[in-house]
Amino acid sequence: MQTMIGSSISLMLPILLAVLGGYLYAWRFDVDAKDLVNITSDFFLPALIFHSVSESTLSSQDLGAVLSSSALIFILLLALGWVWVRLTGENPRSVLPALVFMNSGFLGIPLMKIWGGNEAMNLIVIFDQVQGFFMFSIGILIITGGFSKKSFSTLLRSPIIWAMALGFLFKASGLTLPRSVASSLFFIGEAASPLACAALGVSIKHTRFSFHKSLFGSLIFRFVGGYLIGLLVVTLFGLTGMIRTVTLVASALPSAMFTSILPLRYGQDNEYASMMVIISTLAAVVVIPLSFALAG
Repeated sequence: MQTMIGSSISLMLPILLAVLGGYLYAWRFDVDAKDLVNITSDFFLPALIFHSVSESTLSSQDLGAVLSSSALIFILLLALGWVWVRLTGENPRSVLPALVFMNSGFLGIPLMKIWGGNEAMNLIVIFDQVQGFFMFSIGILIITGGFSKKSFSTLLRSPIIWAMALGFLFKASGLTLPRSVASSLFFIGEAASPLACAALGVSIKHTRFSFHKSLFGSLIFRFVGGYLIGLLVVTLFGLTGMIRTVTLVASALPSAMFTSILPLRYGQDNEYASMMVIISTLAAVVVIPLSFALAG
């Protein structure tokens, strides 16, 4: 176990240092976490997404497997998460997104790049885009309390969604960008992961700490429930090798940072979600190596 945790810390060290850097900088200077998140998600991350999807060397079969498995994982987590919030009596607007959405982008992308190189990173990028699509559609509907023009307007204005759609369009049609443009997007996208980690550190600095009686159970749901649902899905789809490992580990990642940021944008309390993000991210030092070990 000690060796496993040591390996996890070594694997996650660049991520932890970037998060710590953001936290310490926010301690010394006045930094707006929303602004940092916005520039990362609206500029740097779309460049990474488009380049990774459009330039992906995955076969159509593997691409379909990642897309299908990520979508089914979301559906199952949403259904079971809804049962959980009903049982605990917590507000689904602030709790449900933190249960359902994992940090497959800001944490998962740099993690998989460190672990398995560009091939693993491309897999998690595609997995994450399915999650991102649902987060910026159904997730916003949950947070705002239902269907609204504002929710759909936010979805249509999201650069992440457009980058994903254009990336798949280029991939499916065989279109290619000039090499200089593709290289520029790759250069810009490379900054997304460290900036995302720094943004997480800044957001942790500005989070209030408080205890909720259902928090421990929610953390078990995110980690154990996420892994078991991931295991069910990879078994159903017969996934093997790197795709299986990436899918399983991604399913049990900490709560997505956006589950803490989005409620603020729509006037909802984000205290519960922020605590889920912070505690689950810290616990990931132990949980991630266990996930890799169990994934084989």
